[in-house]
Amino acid sequence: MVTYIHVSWLLDVQEAALEHEDVTVSDYSALVAAVARHKTRLPTLETADPDAAWRAAALLHTIARLEPLPYRNSLFAAFVAAQYMAQSGEGIDPPYGALSDLVRKVRDERMRINTVADALRSWKI
Repeated sequence: MVTYIHVSWLLDVQEAALEHEDVTVSDYSALVAAVARHKTRLPTLETADPDAAWRAAALLHTIARLEPLPYRNSLFAAFVAAQYMAQSGEGIDPPYGALSDLVRKVRDERMRINTVADALRSWKI
């Protein structure tokens, strides 16, 4: 079963991730883009229906690159990916610091989405 999320879900996750900080979304279109991107069907026969790791990677990648918050986007992106995987029934257990390092590589080194998805798959429990 595929789990689809909405902007309201992202806002709930943001509130949970940053519960002690007053961070107002500065670009709602980035959240809309993340939602749309994770729902995409890929135009290839072998992966027309992406798995949860690819969808979580799409969310992480979009949030990290488009930065919908004025700050703390890396934490938000990591939290969204982990929550999406858990909600899809595929929890992850990355090595210490690996998830934050992954987000940094997406942001600074322009890591591609398929590489992000591969990393998330390798951490599934």
